[in-house]
Amino acid sequence: MKKIISIIICVLMFTTVLSGCTKSEGKNTGANTSDSEKEPMTIKLAHVVNEKDGFHIAAMKFKELVEEKTEGKVKIELYPNATLGDERTLLKGMQMGTVDMGIITNGPVANFVEEIAVFELPFLFSSPEEAYKVLDGSVGKELLGKLENVNLKGLAYAERGFRNLTNSKKPVNSAADVEGLKIRVMENPVYIDTFKSLEANAVPMAWTEALTALQQGTIDGQENPVNVIHSFKLHETQKYLSMTRHTYAPAILVMSKKKFEELPTDVQGIFEESAQRAAEYERKINAENEAKQLEELKASGMEIVEPDLESFKKAVEPVYEKYKDKYGEYIEKINEDLK
Repeated sequence: MKKIISIIICVLMFTTVLSGCTKSEGKNTGANTSDSEKEPMTIKLAHVVNEKDGFHIAAMKFKELVEEKTEGKVKIELYPNATLGDERTLLKGMQMGTVDMGIITNGPVANFVEEIAVFELPFLFSSPEEAYKVLDGSVGKELLGKLENVNLKGLAYAERGFRNLTNSKKPVNSAADVEGLKIRVMENPVYIDTFKSLEANAVPMAWTEALTALQQGTIDGQENPVNVIHSFKLHETQKYLSMTRHTYAPAILVMSKKKFEELPTDVQGIFEESAQRAAEYERKINAENEAKQLEELKASGMEIVEPDLESFKKAVEPVYEKYKDKYGEYIEKINEDLK
């Protein structure tokens, strides 16, 4: 009897050990499967304009490049049309780590890094090529680096482009014609002072609010590049477009510093390279599209004026006088780069 009991105990012990080994092997197999099927990292990229705009073109290109170079391990989700907030809200969200990244017009960025507003000075650049040389060079990189001091990571400069004046009241043929017009400008001191020097009633407000104000007629006009005027169908509220090209406005592909630092080192490099390529792609598309967009605006009933630019340059000289102490160092560096 004792012998039988001993045999039964041995059989039970063997069965328990065998069962444990099987479970252990199953766990290991499951872990390996989990590693190979790991969910891709998702990055949310937001901007405030519509899907026809240059910002969205840059965003789509960035998405394509990152997903290709990471072999799908990183997915970029796009949020256009201010679905995650206006530009100031997006920047604050990036600082706090609640927004991953965005494409933001340079003007609002200057509220976080003051020196970057040097690019907003009127008639600083005479051509896109001059702007690209500075932005992609040492001055541009130095100013992008300053974003890290406010918990942001600047990746590259896309563009908003050369800004032009529209209004619903009258043709603007010279600086004198701007006097008294109520013009929406970005929430940026340099833009406000530029239009005050033209004796306009400068009204700083977010773009999302400006669209409503234009429709309601509470402001007379605004200033933006041709691609924005076209994509937002501003001919419906604005009769006159003056090709002032008074300011070249960069836009920045910018990330939450916290989110950027969470990326593996190789992915950080992919993000930086892809941002630069996306920015250059958007610039190229903007240049190709401008003539066609102007023709379409004209066909839609918009009157396009080539104003006396010398009168504008003369009128905004006080802006340089006001900001020479604040931005003088960078103005010298920019002029040096352009030699």
